[in-house]
Amino acid sequence: VQLQASGGGLVQAGGSLRLSCAHSGRSFSSYGMGWFRQAPGKEREFVAAIDWSGSSANYADSVKGRFSISRDNAENTAYLQMYRLKPEDTAVYYCARRRNSAYYTYSDTAAYEYWGQGTLVTVSS
Repeated sequence: VQLQASGGGLVQAGGSLRLSCAHSGRSFSSYGMGWFRQAPGKEREFVAAIDWSGSSANYADSVKGRFSISRDNAENTAYLQMYRLKPEDTAVYYCARRRNSAYYTYSDTAAYEYWGQGTLVTVSS
């Protein structure tokens, strides 16, 4: 399994970006997906998660109402649509695929088995 994140870039505060996460291999539609981010000097933090079917999503409080996670199982791709971006959203964004286990919650990095390489989002003020 390989995950390829893309779509990052430089955007002004208040702008929008859409990140994509392409999943290689089979079984994409059987697993939940998540997005995390890591700012310089900070720990990786949860951003959003979506279940295998796309019918249930969860968000960090800091992005709720501004970000939207979705997936296209026919295209083996997950997305993170980001609106009203703020300078504090600046980070490397990582997509990840859930483990086949319900032991960890969706916001825990340990819940994810496969990670993409990250895509940098920079929001200027």
